[in-house]
Amino acid sequence: MKKSTKLSTWGKIWRIALSILVPLGGGFIISLFTRDTMMKFGDFNQPPLSPPALLFPIAWTILYVLMGIASFLIWQKGHNSKSKSDKKLAKTALIIYGIQLIFNFAWTPFFFTLDLFWFAFVWLLVMWALIIVLMILTHKISKPAFWMLLPYIIWCTFAAYLNCGIAILN
Repeated sequence: MKKSTKLSTWGKIWRIALSILVPLGGGFIISLFTRDTMMKFGDFNQPPLSPPALLFPIAWTILYVLMGIASFLIWQKGHNSKSKSDKKLAKTALIIYGIQLIFNFAWTPFFFTLDLFWFAFVWLLVMWALIIVLMILTHKISKPAFWMLLPYIIWCTFAAYLNCGIAILN
């Protein structure tokens, strides 16, 4: 019996690690492709309250870790539930999570590499709506996961302000 508990514990650790590595890895890969273009952030005419460029990788690392843990908690609740409706709700939330994560990764090249400021802003608004849907679903599944997503939506709201400001000023 102890052996299966250890496997279960290792399985849980592996799933948590994978849940965190997916957003971190995606963010890292995007940063490799856009690293040089992101340096031009300081060259843009910026709206008030624009933080230094150094803050962005720190903030995104924290947010990606929180998002990964939240996705694990959603998966765990669905996996452990005996209710078909709870399993379906968790599956739907994870699909929305995946879609918004793709939107998240795609925003950076739209904004920094292609200089499509207004397109990136609209893209970000769609991503914002997906995050709100995700949070509504997550609130029904796992309160801790919901709270872990709250800094993400706040940061994306601030990012929308910055994106719009840069689009207007440049």
